[in-house]
Amino acid sequence: MNDHPSIPPQSAFSRSFGAGPRPVLAIHCSLAHSGAWRGLGSVMAEEATLHAFDMLSHGRSPDWDGAGVFQLRNADLALALLADLDASEAASLDLVGHSFGATVALAVAQRRPELVRSLTLIEPVLFAAAGQIEPKSLVQMREEHLEIRDAYAQGQLEHATRLFNRAWGAGHPKWPDLPEQSRAAMMRSFPAVMDCDKQVYEDEAGLVAEGQLETLSVPVLVVDGSESQPIMQVVTRALMQRLPDGRHVRIAGAGHMAPITHAADVADHLRQFWT
Repeated sequence: MNDHPSIPPQSAFSRSFGAGPRPVLAIHCSLAHSGAWRGLGSVMAEEATLHAFDMLSHGRSPDWDGAGVFQLRNADLALALLADLDASEAASLDLVGHSFGATVALAVAQRRPELVRSLTLIEPVLFAAAGQIEPKSLVQMREEHLEIRDAYAQGQLEHATRLFNRAWGAGHPKWPDLPEQSRAAMMRSFPAVMDCDKQVYEDEAGLVAEGQLETLSVPVLVVDGSESQPIMQVVTRALMQRLPDGRHVRIAGAGHMAPITHAADVADHLRQFWT
């Protein structure tokens, strides 16, 4: 299951929220950790149990060793967590991913669709899909991230992490207002995030290659925010053109961090989708 045994899948930190009968596997965004699902888990506590894990280089999981493709290494962790669930849960599980975690969730659904009852992609950073239908959106996204990448290349880790958090963390506390421990955790994760460019911009893992989305056998809900980065609406359009059983909802007033800032709205849309 894991092609790189130097980091055993079982070494990933995981936790659960809620005690409802519906099993859900939730995968967090970059620079966050499994605790990001606490709000949604609380809102849905009586109807669902959210299982979540910390991606490599995030939270309490070990650092990524640089081997393999980061998306797929984290998909290995997700599949290992699924293997630990009861057979009744693993055979009927709803998969929810946010941002980069949504790309990991897509990889899991593509590799083991028989384990997934439904897939929800919240603000999935599948920039390569946007580039397939609107190349200028991809060029613009790269240009907007140049300042972040240049700062990182110059060894300005804190400044680069701060710029990234400002671009994607709308609705969260500003960098100076974050606890020192939170800032340190984000900086720890940031090198792994910077190594993911080929995955989100060029689809290194082939998640949105021709035929991959068209043959996905599970129902998919794509969620975006009305106030998010412009490219996210292009990503949504690209996915909806290709998914055989795709639905889309846009949360008014929400930015990229909708699962945290608008947990109740996300919960409402999940309920409607699941029923």
